[in-house]
Amino acid sequence: MAEVIEMPRLSDTMTEGVIARWLKKVGDVVRPGDLLAEIETDKATMEFEAPVGGVLLHIGVPEGKPVPIGEIIAIIGKPDEDINLLLQRSASAGPSSSPSQSSALQISPAFPSPPEISLSEGERLKASPLAKAIAREKGIDLRKVSGTGEGGRVIRRDVEAYIAQQTEISAPSPLPTPYTDQPLTQMRKTIARRLTTSVQEAPHFYLTISVNMEHAAQWRERLNLLSDVKISFNDFIIKACALALRRHPLLNASWMGETIRLHHEIHIGFAVAVEEGLIVPVIRHADRKGLSDIARETQALAEKARQRKIAPEEYTGSTFSISNLGMFGIEEFTAIINPPEAAILAVGAIQPTVIAKEDGEIKVERRMHLTLSCDHRVIDGATGARFLQTLRELLEVPERLLL
Repeated sequence: MAEVIEMPRLSDTMTEGVIARWLKKVGDVVRPGDLLAEIETDKATMEFEAPVGGVLLHIGVPEGKPVPIGEIIAIIGKPDEDINLLLQRSASAGPSSSPSQSSALQISPAFPSPPEISLSEGERLKASPLAKAIAREKGIDLRKVSGTGEGGRVIRRDVEAYIAQQTEISAPSPLPTPYTDQPLTQMRKTIARRLTTSVQEAPHFYLTISVNMEHAAQWRERLNLLSDVKISFNDFIIKACALALRRHPLLNASWMGETIRLHHEIHIGFAVAVEEGLIVPVIRHADRKGLSDIARETQALAEKARQRKIAPEEYTGSTFSISNLGMFGIEEFTAIINPPEAAILAVGAIQPTVIAKEDGEIKVERRMHLTLSCDHRVIDGATGARFLQTLRELLEVPERLLL
């Protein structure tokens, strides 16, 4: 009997997915475990394996269209098997019976394949899966599109900008447009939903402290002469936060509604900016790892996040998060808590600062502002302040990170 394949849940925050690319076409023989499609979630573009074997009888949604979890995306069965009754049942029992969603089930089993882009020998096309999918649908030669992604990679907004430009060129009397409506990606929808919920439900308050980073900067230079991997200031902060959380467990906690969950393990999430938003990879058991190990992991996870190849287990399960905008020259800012965590640390740039000492001496020191966002349902002001004092002690005397 034919099997209905539904849009799977590939992350804990995923509510819908986009088929970035079908890897099989109607009529192809499919074995269990064969790659069936590439699915764009709110965090990454992931390969989806066929759960059963047979012949691909039906493709339920085209590339590039958002599909709710649980909605039919394909049917696999025996050759020439009648699937009309199965389609009707799936339409009536699907996640939504509204015409706009169920209409996807009535399309022809075989979609016309958009033109493939042929490349000359040795030429390598650098483009995201979603950009390729849009280009195939619109019949666009990606070689004509200028890429603004990392390393000149063509991304979604480049293709959309190219389409808009060609529309303007071909229009006989273009009218001025005062705005552009940019469709929401799966990642941006999730960011909007989760952070809106956080601000509305968690009573935030903020604490800021200034840290002398002179000693840490000198110590980092010496360590990098010995380490086989470059250690960043962010790695110092991750390690220092992990040790500070040992002493202040209420910061390593989650609001669960009726209880406060104190985590016995320390998993630090660090925000990484990607082309469509941000992803928060996780350094697990950060308090047990050395600076070189943390540096190695942060670099590997950040690269996976930027390439949208990060696995769900690599960006879920954090107990405390860090957002660092210092590399952009931002001196101080506040971050929104990543629920259900109880706190997040915002890290500003290290700046030369004129300081007047108690004895009247004027000095210039490299200093950094740290701002702690706290959920007042879990953390009180004095608790957050003591955590920041411990964090400052660890960073100003970084030898303590080895103890």
